[in-house]
Amino acid sequence: MKRKKRVKLRGSKTCGRGSKKKHRGKGSRGGKGRAGTFKHKKVLRLKSEPWIIYGKKGFKSLRKRGLKEEVKAINLQELVKLGEKEIDVTELGYQKVLGKGKVEKPLVVKAKSFSEVAKRKLEEAGGKAIEV
Repeated sequence: MKRKKRVKLRGSKTCGRGSKKKHRGKGSRGGKGRAGTFKHKKVLRLKSEPWIIYGKKGFKSLRKRGLKEEVKAINLQELVKLGEKEIDVTELGYQKVLGKGKVEKPLVVKAKSFSEVAKRKLEEAGGKAIEV
């Protein structure tokens, strides 16, 4: 089994680095930590850590940046399961009503906003969509 270079050079004065004077101080290491990884240590970075991506990539949505509110929505099929004739969605903690599901009985639903499909389904069943 082949010995590592470091082990082989133990006991020698300079461990294969040539003159002592050239490798004396901190200046020989080219900076602390990741300093110079985009300049003189670029090849080292690319060889040892090719999977690490530096800098910003892509974009964050307006909701993640806090510029647009998160809208909690509920589907009509969930409201039908409740079995009530009048439902105030804002009391349940929702702002918007979406149109998934069948509405067979007339419902009166109060919410901040409705999707077009939800409004149409409620009115076809003989109910009302009231925006608060």
